[in-house]
Amino acid sequence: MKRHHVLVAMPVFAEVLAQLGEHFEVDAPCGIRDTVEWTPETLTARLQGCAGMLVAGTPRVDAALLAACPDLRAVCSMAVGYNNIDLAACTARGVLVSNAPDVLTETTADFGFALMMAAARRITESERFLRAGRWTHWSYDLFAGADVHGATLGVLGMGRIGSAIARRGALGFGMPVIYHNRSRLSSEAEQQLGARWVDKDELLRCSDHLVIVVPYSAASHHLVGAAELALMKPGATLTNIARGGVVDDAALAVALREHRLFAAGLDVFEGEPALNPDLLDLPNVVLTPHIASASLPTRRAMADLAASNLIAALGRGPAAGKPPTALNPQVLSGA
Repeated sequence: MKRHHVLVAMPVFAEVLAQLGEHFEVDAPCGIRDTVEWTPETLTARLQGCAGMLVAGTPRVDAALLAACPDLRAVCSMAVGYNNIDLAACTARGVLVSNAPDVLTETTADFGFALMMAAARRITESERFLRAGRWTHWSYDLFAGADVHGATLGVLGMGRIGSAIARRGALGFGMPVIYHNRSRLSSEAEQQLGARWVDKDELLRCSDHLVIVVPYSAASHHLVGAAELALMKPGATLTNIARGGVVDDAALAVALREHRLFAAGLDVFEGEPALNPDLLDLPNVVLTPHIASASLPTRRAMADLAASNLIAALGRGPAAGKPPTALNPQVLSGA
């Protein structure tokens, strides 16, 4: 049987490359450490003759790329979000797309909660102070922050990760939980999570700590902008572990600088890895480089799932023809 060529467009575990190598001719320019600047031209050139591609949150896969790479049959991502992939264009050309849900839920929720707490309790701000040798005294208000226990937790986007964050807040910290989602959870699920549905404006007005976990789309671009930030309490925090672009970073920087918001924790940014420079010199924002899922066991599980999807999508392995987390499985059935 002919061995397909596949492109691995990201650094990945050596064991995953070896697994793919059992089935395919593998082009892995990133190896397990290096990075590649994936311009559309570079990606198009590397994809010539390739039947499949393994990606993370980048690069962009759109109609123009698909038209220039007629052999491409599968694009498998190790991320949950797939806003870098034009799913409709892939489906129209019969290209299978998969993502990696479930395996990163708990790890990402852990990190989201940690980021929220770091912002509320001024952890990174106080560490910089200490490292700079400025700790020479104690006072009652030295880096006094906001309480988390018992405070109202607001969750914007109550999917898998949002639900996991709600459980941590309600069960671990005694937090009243309110949420807003496109579709309301069942009454049984709300009871289990200790969560109450509210409209978006009420969520913004009443949350002491707001965590954003919605997928990115044109509809959710700047879902939280200047008008929404103006509804929030001056003592509130905002944590974004969703996608860059869901929050208007420029408007957020202004609100933080003017102390109309107490603090923020951001793991994602518009145009990342670039970010709004106004965020960099603000003491009341915690910034991390899109690492919410970055535990070694979870990242390995994400990569393994993406590889399993690619192997199955190209007709190999025990699940041949049935990739486990396909987003458009109809392209394989011809439906």
